[in-house]
Amino acid sequence: MAERRSSGWYGGDDRNSYIHRAWMRRGLPADAFDGERPHIAMANTASDLTPCNAHLNEVSRSVADGIHAAGGIALNLPVVSLGETLVKPTAMLWRNMAAMAIEEMLRANPIDGVVLLGGCDKTIPALLMAAASVDIPAVVVPGGPMLTGTFRGVPLGCGTGVWQLSEEVRAGTLSAAEFRRSESSMIRSRGHCNTMGTASTMGLLAEALGMTLPGIAGTPAPDSRLLEAAHATGVLAVDLVDEDRRPSQVLTRASFLNAIVTLAAIGGSTNAVVHLLAIAGRLGIELTQDDFDRVGSGVPLLVDLQPAGRFLMDDLYRAGGLHAVLNEVRDLLDPAAITVTGRPLVDYLDDARVYDREVIRARAEPLQPEAGIAVLYGNLAPGGAVIKPAAASPELLSHRGPAVVFDSIEDLHARLDDPDLEVTADSVLILRGCGPKGYPGMPEVSNTPLPKKLLEAGVRDMVRICDGRMSGTAYGTVVLHVTPEAAAGGPLAKVRTGDIIVLDVAKRRLDVDLPDDELAARQPSAEAVAAYAAPTRGWEKLYVDTVGPASTGADCDFLIGSSGSQVSRESH
Repeated sequence: MAERRSSGWYGGDDRNSYIHRAWMRRGLPADAFDGERPHIAMANTASDLTPCNAHLNEVSRSVADGIHAAGGIALNLPVVSLGETLVKPTAMLWRNMAAMAIEEMLRANPIDGVVLLGGCDKTIPALLMAAASVDIPAVVVPGGPMLTGTFRGVPLGCGTGVWQLSEEVRAGTLSAAEFRRSESSMIRSRGHCNTMGTASTMGLLAEALGMTLPGIAGTPAPDSRLLEAAHATGVLAVDLVDEDRRPSQVLTRASFLNAIVTLAAIGGSTNAVVHLLAIAGRLGIELTQDDFDRVGSGVPLLVDLQPAGRFLMDDLYRAGGLHAVLNEVRDLLDPAAITVTGRPLVDYLDDARVYDREVIRARAEPLQPEAGIAVLYGNLAPGGAVIKPAAASPELLSHRGPAVVFDSIEDLHARLDDPDLEVTADSVLILRGCGPKGYPGMPEVSNTPLPKKLLEAGVRDMVRICDGRMSGTAYGTVVLHVTPEAAAGGPLAKVRTGDIIVLDVAKRRLDVDLPDDELAARQPSAEAVAAYAAPTRGWEKLYVDTVGPASTGADCDFLIGSSGSQVSRESH
C-alpha cells in the first residue's frame, strides 16, 4: 500500500507531526494516525441559508457511519454553500469562488479522499470542479429532490410553478392571496427543486459522469434509501482511497459525452452546458459547446418532466430512475467510460426496468424525437448561443420579428409593463448586459416575463434573447448564453429596437438583418454600457477581470486546469 497522503501530516516524531496529531486527538483513537486508516473528508454544503441542502448534515452522518464501518476516519468539512433562491445578485457569481475555496481546503488539509455532498444548483458543479483540480479520490452524494406538492388539486412543480403562477397573477387570472397560499404547497419537503431544473440535472449528470454510487442519483431527499446509499458511499470512499481511483481516471472525454447524451434524454437544464464545460476545463479535457449539439441534438427526449413535460422527480424515481432512461439509449453511450466503482456505467443498466411508460417513454415513442441543446451561430452570436428546443414553442423555432431592446434588468422592469410599449406577439424581446462580466455573474434572467398587455391578450410565449442564463425550471423560446456577451464587445450591444431578428433553429442561425458593414459601424448602446458592472474591489472585481465566456464554461482564467494535491509549502 502506498503511503497515505494524510501521513504527510501525522507521520513522524518532529514538532509539526506532534502538533497535527495532538490537536486532532479529540475522540479519535490512537490508530487514527498510524497511516493504516484513510482520512476521508465530507465536503458538506449544508447550510440553513441553502434550504435545498439543509438536510445534508443528516446525510453526512450516514456517510460517516459507512466510512467508519469500512475502517476509515470520517471528517466533516463544511465548505462554501450557495443557495440559489437567496443569494444576491446571483449564485453563479460565486460558483468559481466556491470551487476555488473547496479546492484549496481539500489540498491544504490532511485527507486521503473526499465525499462531496451537494444539491442546490451550483454546489455539485463547484464540488466537482474543485475535486477535479485537486484529483484526490472523490465521490458525490447528491442531496436529492423534494417531494411533489399539490395546489388546487394538481401537482405543483417548484420553480416552474413560480413562473406559471406569477404570470397568471400579472394576467389577472390568479389573486395575489392565492399566489401567496401556494408557497407552502410548492415546497413540501426537504430537498432541491423537483422539476428537471439545474439541481436535478446536475445530480443525474454526476451519476452519468460516473462520479456517484450507481443508482443513487434522483433518490428523493426524504426517502430512507438516500441514507442507505449515503452509508454505502462512505464504504466506497474508503475503497477509492485504497485503490487510488481518482477523478481524472473517471472523468474522461467519454464520460462527458455520455453526460451530453443523458442531458438530452432527460430534458435537462441549459445550465449544464456551462457547468460541464467548466468541469472539463479543470481536467484539460477537450470539450466544446458544439459537442452538445453534435452529440446531443439528435437524442430523443424520453423523460416527461416539467418544464418540458408533465411529471416531477419523484415520479421519475418510481418509474425506474436514471438507469431505466439510460438503458433506452444504451447504444449511444460509450461503454468504456467507468464509474467510481471501477466498472463501466453501462454495466449497471442490465437490470434497469421502466415501471411507468407515461413518465419514461420508450425509445420508439419519445416525448420529442430530437431534444438536445441546439447551438446557434450568426452575426448576433459569433461565439455561439444556446436554446433548449424541448422547452420552446415549436412554432417559434423559426421566427422573424422586430426587436424590443432592454439595456439592463432595471430597464426591463421599468418598461416591460408600460401600456405604451410598442410590442406585439411577433416582437423579439432582447435583454443585454447579463453575461458573466456585464451583470456580473450571468444571472438566470433570460426567460424574461412577457409584457402584461400581451399576457392579458392570451400570449404565453415569445422569442427572447439574452446573454445571461435561465433557470433550469423555466420554459419558453429563449435564446441564451449569447457570446460574446454585450459587456465583452459582442454585437448584442449594438442591436436597436426595431431591428429585424431572424431565428432559425433548424439551420442553427441567430442573426440581426443588417449589412455587416452597418452592424460593424454601430457603437454600443450608451445606456447598456453605463449599466455594466464596474466593481472596484473584492471577488466581484477579480471575477469580472478574469471570467471567460459562457461558451467555455464561464470559469476564471486563473482557475482553468489543475494544481494537484501537493501542498506548495510545508509548515514550519
